[in-house]
Amino acid sequence: MKRVENKVVLVTGGALGIGRETCILLAQEGATVAVTDVLDKEGKLLAEEINYSGGVAKFWHLDVSDEKEVERVFAHVVKEFGKLDATVNNAGIAGADKPTHELTEKEWDTVMNVNVKGVFFCTKHAIAHMKQSGGGSIVNLSSIYGLVGAGDIPPYHASKGAVRLMSKNDALIYAKDNIRVNSVHPGFIWTPLVEDFGKNSPGFRENLDSLHPIGHIGEPIDIAYGILYLISDESKFVTGSELVIDGGYTCK
Repeated sequence: MKRVENKVVLVTGGALGIGRETCILLAQEGATVAVTDVLDKEGKLLAEEINYSGGVAKFWHLDVSDEKEVERVFAHVVKEFGKLDATVNNAGIAGADKPTHELTEKEWDTVMNVNVKGVFFCTKHAIAHMKQSGGGSIVNLSSIYGLVGAGDIPPYHASKGAVRLMSKNDALIYAKDNIRVNSVHPGFIWTPLVEDFGKNSPGFRENLDSLHPIGHIGEPIDIAYGILYLISDESKFVTGSELVIDGGYTCK
């Protein structure tokens, strides 16, 4: 039996990296997938790829920092697919890599608007639909840098720490509604975001490999399998938890 058969799942930031692998895996495991992103071309191609491979998916443009757009897209997904069982709040950006005292308000707000406010908006507008479905699962992508610091990218660290605690608090609020809320904390994963971050740094990937006791950084599919677990009924007793998938990075 497929692990998420008959579930309708909305994935934000679904066009590339972890989001893309998650959409593909969920579809392979029987879910109907709403692929959402600001990257229209990549998102549409992914939905087409999933459908061509025998899955069910449709793409919607979604800027998670725009509440009216979030509300509209969630409503359209439910109208199209009949219900909403799970939401994966994956959309995120790294932001400016400056010391705190050099950051501008705009640079700070740009990250918070996507990484924190986006999770808030998508959770807010998922809840009513999940209540109608009799429950559901919300998976919020935090980071190892929602658990520990690294001395860089202050807005990113702050945003991912916020997502961690938002997940726990919402888990308490919505447990009575059979809605589970968990956070996932990836180590360094070789995604377009990470690749772009180190494009001008010789030996960047080798250095990242050395930071992980397991000997290498992760791949998007490593995180996708964790998300699959948290959406599936296999995790029906799991809420308010932190699923750390980091090759041992935070063991140190």
